[in-house]
Amino acid sequence: MLSVAPEYSFPRSLNLSYNLLILEEIMNHILTWCEIPVTDINRAKAFYSEVLDVSFLDESMDGFDMAIFSANPALVSGALVKGEGYNPNKTGTIAYLNAGDDLTPALDRAVKLGREVLLPKTAIKDGDCGHFAHVTDSEGNRIGLYSMK
Repeated sequence: MLSVAPEYSFPRSLNLSYNLLILEEIMNHILTWCEIPVTDINRAKAFYSEVLDVSFLDESMDGFDMAIFSANPALVSGALVKGEGYNPNKTGTIAYLNAGDDLTPALDRAVKLGREVLLPKTAIKDGDCGHFAHVTDSEGNRIGLYSMK
């Protein structure tokens, strides 16, 4: 059963040409999709919901459980994925997730949830290009958090 966060909806009811236009626009970005490996999808959803104040669309396909980040369908998004070959780790590719207007509250929530700060809040070009930090998620992945403040 699919559930969609009330503030966003996927354009399933729109015509195919509109859906293809959205896909074409997404494909103009260097990053088109992100998958974060998890071993406990409910625990991971709770973590990301708390830290980033996001909701998810639950999906299952080909033996994989997915929790797709609710987002504007015309923007790049991603999912938490549980299944064979998806193994959380601290040494792979880093996905940087939008932490909102200010990184500090999201970082504080991660710490409150007992997560490790691997790299503290760091200014990019004296803050002119925003700030980032690395933390572990509930599954042991290293993730990046990003905001302008």
